[in-house]
Amino acid sequence: MKEQKKGVFYTQSEEKVLAQLESTQEGLSSQEADKRLNEFGRNELEEGEKRSLFMKFIDQFKDLMIIILIISAFLSVITEGSKGLTDAVIILAVVILNAAFGVYQEGQAEAAIDALKSMSSPLARVRRDGHVIEVDSKELVPGDIVLLEAGDVVPADIRLFEANSLKIEESALTGESVPVEKDLTTEVKANAGIGDRLNMAYQNSNVTYGRGQGVVTNTGMYTEVGNIAGMLANADETDTPLKQNLDNLSKILTYSILVIAAITFVVGVFFRGEQPLEGLMTAVALAVAAIPEGLPAIVTVVLSLGTQVLAKRHAIIRKLPAVETLGSTEIIASDKTGTLTMNQMTVEKIYTNSQLQNSSVEVAPINNTLRIMNFANDTKIDPSGKLIGDPTETALVQFGLDQNFDVREILKAEPRVAELPFDSDRKLMSTIHKQADGHYFVAVKGAPDQLLKRVTHIEDNSQIRPLTDADKEAILKTNKDLAKQALRVLMMAYKVVDAIPTLESEVVESDLVFSGLVGMIDPERPEAAEAVKVACEAGIRPIMITGDHQDTAEAIAKRLGIIDPNDTEDHVFTGAELNELSDEEFQKVFTKYSVYARVSPEHKVRIVKAWQNEGKVVAMTGDGVNDAPSLKTADIGIGMGITGTEVSKGASDMVLADDNFATIIVAVEEGRKVFSNIQKTIQYLLSANMAEVFTIFLATLFGWDVLQPVHLLWINLVTDTLPAIALGVEPAEPNVMKHKPRGRKSNFFDGGVKEAILYQGFFQTALVLGVYGFALLFPEHSQNHLMHEDALTMAYVTLGLIQLVHAFNVKSVYQSIFTVGAFRNRLFNYSIPIAFVILMVTVVVPGFNSVFHVSHLSITQWLVVIIGSLLMIVLVELVKAVQRMTGQDKKAI
Repeated sequence: MKEQKKGVFYTQSEEKVLAQLESTQEGLSSQEADKRLNEFGRNELEEGEKRSLFMKFIDQFKDLMIIILIISAFLSVITEGSKGLTDAVIILAVVILNAAFGVYQEGQAEAAIDALKSMSSPLARVRRDGHVIEVDSKELVPGDIVLLEAGDVVPADIRLFEANSLKIEESALTGESVPVEKDLTTEVKANAGIGDRLNMAYQNSNVTYGRGQGVVTNTGMYTEVGNIAGMLANADETDTPLKQNLDNLSKILTYSILVIAAITFVVGVFFRGEQPLEGLMTAVALAVAAIPEGLPAIVTVVLSLGTQVLAKRHAIIRKLPAVETLGSTEIIASDKTGTLTMNQMTVEKIYTNSQLQNSSVEVAPINNTLRIMNFANDTKIDPSGKLIGDPTETALVQFGLDQNFDVREILKAEPRVAELPFDSDRKLMSTIHKQADGHYFVAVKGAPDQLLKRVTHIEDNSQIRPLTDADKEAILKTNKDLAKQALRVLMMAYKVVDAIPTLESEVVESDLVFSGLVGMIDPERPEAAEAVKVACEAGIRPIMITGDHQDTAEAIAKRLGIIDPNDTEDHVFTGAELNELSDEEFQKVFTKYSVYARVSPEHKVRIVKAWQNEGKVVAMTGDGVNDAPSLKTADIGIGMGITGTEVSKGASDMVLADDNFATIIVAVEEGRKVFSNIQKTIQYLLSANMAEVFTIFLATLFGWDVLQPVHLLWINLVTDTLPAIALGVEPAEPNVMKHKPRGRKSNFFDGGVKEAILYQGFFQTALVLGVYGFALLFPEHSQNHLMHEDALTMAYVTLGLIQLVHAFNVKSVYQSIFTVGAFRNRLFNYSIPIAFVILMVTVVVPGFNSVFHVSHLSITQWLVVIIGSLLMIVLVELVKAVQRMTGQDKKAI
């Protein structure tokens, strides 16, 4: 397929562009169009290579922890035959369940590209063979002359040659909330961003006003949208902190297990004289005991439960690890339009009768500023009350409705009889209305710098007088002050005439009376400022990345608290400035800036990667097509559910169902809770498994037969399921949002967890061996005088009970169970008794004794077991008390 030219067409003249594209103003011939269609291909996006369901399933088994589990399952069968079959079946069931969850979550991975494909315009009006015809937009080729008018979707990238009051809404590509007024007279620089290329129209943007025509410069994957699709297809997906943590945990466990199993094998065979096969079976049993086979499934369950909680709070999780990633977020890089702002132009200030006032102040229906903004306006109101038209004009009509000024009723009494439409050259719009007294009211709105030239009088408290230099100075000062606040300012003027004037600008729009100024902006969301404040308190840095103008972005950032309003330093970096820097140069300066304005999709990806190169965990929010590549690159991409395009949602890890920035903070809190609960689960499982490993290891050294594989299997089945899952849904600890984010370098062993696993594992080992040793030293307490069998039973029951009791200890690393609320978690309250019953069945129910090789215990023996188990809480509470006294709990935050 022939490559298309990717020149900077916006810097070239009409003649040069046409020559480069080998076209004319009359367009291509049908034969030439067919030829180019064969050369360049159809005007559509290429499909990325999709992996089969089977390959997605196979990919789930590439995790080191999963590989270890599978190997241990096969070794169990090889070394123990039918006895090890149960163990192997349970392990493989956990592995397959985990893989199924992974495939399910990955099922929508290609949604972003598919959504981009579905956005194509079905038909386009082109000039071929000297005639205007309609063709399928997929058949457009470079060199085609395309005609555009209000309501059209731009079908390809087009260099404009005509633009009659042409406005194009490009927010999906640029993030700019106001439609761009195309201007062919302005010289465009080579480094201009998409939003500043006033002589270009880009595929999938929307024509909101006027008409125009131009030549197709690029189609398909060579368009700006195609460039985004290519970036999406080739984007490197960053490993989530959760995956990195689990990978590191797998490596630590693997090396530890191999070393301990090897030592156990060597001691058993070479020092105790065991047969090699017997020694191997002991080593395998120890490996099975050491591996927390339920951990992958439990992590998945905990994350799934987290998604359910978030769904109720308007955050839809598309990829399970995103739940935990939220908790480690250090940077929230947010798009402005539609995310931090309402994506709806709103009147904020009005200057009338020489007074500046907020839009909330009541304006009288007879106020001419209010009348003009509604009269010189082409907004339509449908039967349901929805406003249809240019966002700026709909904002003016909405302001009138808010002031109980219904323009529909007023126009019945003062109908429009003539008009001068908006023109991009004069930047004015005028309408003429017949009044009840037979006179005609001429309403004019437009750009202040243009309209003030045509004003000769001023309305001051319902009195009309000549305009003075002082009046002009006051108007210009007010206009400048409003512009500094990033408000879009329009001026209103009028005159009353006896007859309909000649419809020429020099006649209609002259000798006017100044009435007022109106300042508009896409305002920040009411809850966004509070959310930004909470994020800062939680140690998260919010930054704004937008395609909008620098002044607008800075003003909104200051109003939200992203930039300190009193800070005089420059905290805004533009896309044009970014173009001048290499990645290495940008990496040295980017942290100084909290706002990045007038940026392109490529810039957004560079900014996200720069923060990631600093080791930060980055969440990126956005709703437009232009946000999709950076959403996919970020550690967690957050799309908007209401205003967001399907492209942005398809590239996201999480979607906000309410488009509310504050929901992100809610999700961060839930993410922190999820990580904390996974830590508790890991602390519980590894300290328990460590006890099992060292119990067997030390027993091997002493020549004791403390636990058999069936005992370890049953204890793991009992304790690694219900209690572990219940710990995964513990309520959040107090002040979870007052702590700094964990960041990328943190791991599951931080915050005192590693030390807790070690000392708690040691305590469990000591207690189990202590109970076993007591049984051997005092055989008189054995009712059947089966000393060894009773000692084995006591060790088995003690280990199981200790692990159930120990579940209470891990509710907090440092806090006492009596202060954190031992029974706050309803699921936990049910899981411990159920697990206790399942454990006791093997000892007290007749018939199970022979299967599990255990005996009935005497009352004295039971008393020893219970005391040994409860001592676990006493010992851990003592350690926690010492830690709190020495301030270790404060250092861990």
